[in-house]
Amino acid sequence: MGTGESSPGRPGKGREDDGDGIPADGLSAKPGAAGGRPRTAVVAALMLSMALVALESSVVATAVPQIVGDLGGFSVFSWLFAGYLLAVTVTLPVYGRLSDSLGRKPVLLFGIAVFLAGSLLCTVAWNMAALIAFRIVQGLGGGALQSTVQTLAADLYPLRDRPRIQARMSSVWAASALVGPALGGLLAAHADWRWIFLATAPPAALALWLIRRHLVEPVRSRGRRGPVDWAGALAVFACGAVLLFALVQGGVAWPWLSAPSLGLFAAGAALAAAVVAVERRAAEPILPGWVWRRRTIAAVNLALGALGLLMVAPMVFVPTYAQAVLGLDPVSAGLVMSAMTLSWPLSAALSQHVYRRIGFRNTAAVGIGLAAAVLLSFTLLPQPGRPWQPALVLLLLGAALGLFQLPLIVGVQATVGWAERGTTTASVLFCRQVGQSLGAALFGAVANATLAARLSDAGGGAGGGDGAVPGRLDEVSEALARPELLPPAAADRLREAVTAAVDHVFLGAAAAAVAALLVLLLVAPRRFPVLPEQREG
Repeated sequence: MGTGESSPGRPGKGREDDGDGIPADGLSAKPGAAGGRPRTAVVAALMLSMALVALESSVVATAVPQIVGDLGGFSVFSWLFAGYLLAVTVTLPVYGRLSDSLGRKPVLLFGIAVFLAGSLLCTVAWNMAALIAFRIVQGLGGGALQSTVQTLAADLYPLRDRPRIQARMSSVWAASALVGPALGGLLAAHADWRWIFLATAPPAALALWLIRRHLVEPVRSRGRRGPVDWAGALAVFACGAVLLFALVQGGVAWPWLSAPSLGLFAAGAALAAAVVAVERRAAEPILPGWVWRRRTIAAVNLALGALGLLMVAPMVFVPTYAQAVLGLDPVSAGLVMSAMTLSWPLSAALSQHVYRRIGFRNTAAVGIGLAAAVLLSFTLLPQPGRPWQPALVLLLLGAALGLFQLPLIVGVQATVGWAERGTTTASVLFCRQVGQSLGAALFGAVANATLAARLSDAGGGAGGGDGAVPGRLDEVSEALARPELLPPAAADRLREAVTAAVDHVFLGAAAAAVAALLVLLLVAPRRFPVLPEQREG
C-alpha cells in the first residue's frame, strides 16, 4: 500500500515534514468542505448535537430510582441503556454510508429530528416497556448524530485545524460527564424525571435550526449514485441487533452456554452470512469491503475496537471500586472518574504537536503503550488505598488515550476523500462501540468469576443475615450498599474480593491495550497515506 511519500504537494525546502507528509508549519488556508471557514453557528450546532448524545445516558442514570419508583420494571431497567446503545451501534454504518450518498446535512437533520421525537415520546411513557422503546427511538437518532458530527468536523476544517475541533468535541464529553449526573439528580429530586427528557428539546431544536439555516454543503460529485442499499441496511441492523442483544443478555439473563445464548449467536451468524451475501450483490453496499481491505482503515478499526473494550474497565468498574473498597459516596466516586475526562481532551488538543513530528501511527503507538503501563499500574495500588491514587491513575490514563484516539481518527479521515469519509468515520466508531459491548460482556464475566471464587474461598454463607460474607453474586450488591451490616472481618474479605475482581479486569484491559499496540505496529502502515489535497488543506 502506498504511503504517500511521492505524492504531489510535498513540503518544499525549509518546511519541516512529519512522518505522514504534514507540514509542521501548517497547511495553506484553502476553503474547507463547507466552501470556506465554517461559521461559528455551525460549530455551535455540532457541539450542541454532540452534547445531546453525551449527556443523555449520564443524566438518565442518576434518575433511575425515581423512574423505577414511578413506572416499575426494576428487572428490565438496564435496557434503558442497553436498548439505546444497541440502536446507536447498529445504525452507525448505515448513517455513515447514507451521508456519503445523500450528503451530511440531510442525515444530520434527520438524526436530530428523530432524537428529539424520541425525547418527547419518553416524556409520555406510561410504563417501563414504553420508555425502553422510546429510548431505542432516541438511539436511532443518536447514531446519526455520533457519525455525522465527527464526519462534518473533518469536512469543515482543514487537516491542520482538525485537532482543535476534535478537542472541542472531547471537551463536550468531559463537561457532560461532570454536569450530567448533577443535572439528572437535580431534576429528579426537585422536579419530575420526565423533565430529564423534556430538557433536551430546546437544545435539540436549536441545533436543528442552526444546521438547517447555516450549514451549506457545496455541490459535489458523489461518485456513483446508485440506489440506496436498503436491503443491506436492514440486514446490518438485524445482524448487529441480534449479536449485541446476545452479548448484553449473556451471563445476566441466562448462562452463556444456555439454549437462548447459543440460539442467538447461531441466529447472528446466519444473519452475518446474509449480510455478506447481500452486500456482495449491492452496487453501493452499506458495509463496503474496502474498509477492511485498506491497511490503514482496517488497523484503525481494530485499534479503536480494542479501545472500546479497555474503556469498560475505568468506566464501569472504577466507580464500584471507589465506593466498595475506598468507601466513597457516589459523588466522590464521580470526582475520581472525572480525572480521566479532564486530561483526555487536553492531551488530544496537544497531540497535533506530537504527530506532526513523528506521524499518526507512532503517536498513537506511544499513547496506547503508555495506557497499557498505566492500566497495569492500577493493579499495584496499595490496599487500603487513598482516593487520590486511582484518581492519579485515571488522570494519566486520560492523557495517554488522548494521544492514542485523536491521531487515529484525524489520520484515517485524511486518507479518504469526501465521498468515503462518512463511511470511514462510521466504521471506526462502529468498531469502538462493538468493542465496548464485547468488553462489558467479557469483563463482566471475569469480574463475576473472580468474585465467585474469592467469596467461595472466604466461606460465604447463604446470606448476609448471619454476618457471613455473601455466598451468592446477587447478594454482593446489597452487601456493598450497606457494608455496615457486615462484621469488620467479613467486610474486609468482601473488599478484598472486589479488589481482586477489579484488578483482573484491569489486567484484561492492559492486554487489550497491548493488542492495540501490536495492531498498530504490525498492520498499520508506518506512514498514513494522506491524500495530497488533505495536506494542502
